[in-house]
Amino acid sequence: MTSADIVIVGGGIAGASLGAALATGASVLILEMEAQPGYHATGRSVAFWEETYGGPLVQPLTTASGPLLLAPDPALSDRPFLTPRRTLHIGRARDVAARDAMLADFGGRVELIPVDPADHLPGVRPDWTVGLLEPSCRDIDVAALHQAYLRRFARLGGELRTATAFRGAVAQGDGWRVDTSDGTIGCGLLINAAGAWADDVARASGVAPIGIVPLRRTVVQLRVPAMPSAGLPLVMDLGQSFYFKPEGTERLWLTPHDEAPSPPCDAAPDELAVAQAIARFERAVDWPVAAVERKWAGLRSFAPDRAPVYGYDRGVPGFFWFAGQGGFGIQTAPAAALLAAALLTGGAMPQAVAHIDAGAYSPARFG
Repeated sequence: MTSADIVIVGGGIAGASLGAALATGASVLILEMEAQPGYHATGRSVAFWEETYGGPLVQPLTTASGPLLLAPDPALSDRPFLTPRRTLHIGRARDVAARDAMLADFGGRVELIPVDPADHLPGVRPDWTVGLLEPSCRDIDVAALHQAYLRRFARLGGELRTATAFRGAVAQGDGWRVDTSDGTIGCGLLINAAGAWADDVARASGVAPIGIVPLRRTVVQLRVPAMPSAGLPLVMDLGQSFYFKPEGTERLWLTPHDEAPSPPCDAAPDELAVAQAIARFERAVDWPVAAVERKWAGLRSFAPDRAPVYGYDRGVPGFFWFAGQGGFGIQTAPAAALLAAALLTGGAMPQAVAHIDAGAYSPARFG
């Protein structure tokens, strides 16, 4: 039987970032059921770092991750993972309350500037008169970040097993016996970083599920020759019915901001959601759509209160939750990994996350 100090279930951005943080002082094994890690949510991100995205509970993790992504540890990367973008939040007269709520929620923590959308978005239709500019938003190189964590993990002696399905785990003595499609593994700690499968992993380990629900989001790539510039901001509807981001010359990524409940699966785009996205886009700007070039979907997994879940299970010793990261797991990865590693080992919180209330993310908040 193979043995390790720690087994992490899931090789996406959550498992990779936490594995890289833990492998300095322990033998760590990551189990990934797909042939390549990051196949599901990590590989389907719209790829931005945005401080207000996810709300006030997520914002401290995002903000703390910013400097770590702009100037990463040289052991992780010799170049930044972020490039300038900006966000323009737009709305109509009915969205004034949503704008004011954003200002109240993030005032003093995130720079938000009231603006006229027409000054920043050529072609915006005249009824879109309410705007907030968020200058700090950046594009994030998701693939480079994920691969950097995996390389760091491997250099530190961590083992990644792909195409290896987690089948279940049994607590025994002061550790676990983990059953996989590639045999049995003994370990001291079991970390649930399984994304959409997080509650399934818990059940298969004799742990009560938290109620983490996967929600499907559909994204479409459009060719829009009339788009004025590839350097325009990420545009988010204050009413949360769409957002879009330029992706090179004459192309953009668009979503209707859908959240359709789904079983854990290889998510496929919903045709109705694609049509809704395009209709909402055309009601916001006067750029004709020349073609739908591709479409995809990913699962964003949320706990009941929509905040991440980081910490030891309250009922089963040695079982650690690192899940429920919604659509924010990539932009919060550096801070989340530092925070969770300190919770796991009992060490002092690193300075970058020492100001964050880890209790806000504890699984103990659920009954």
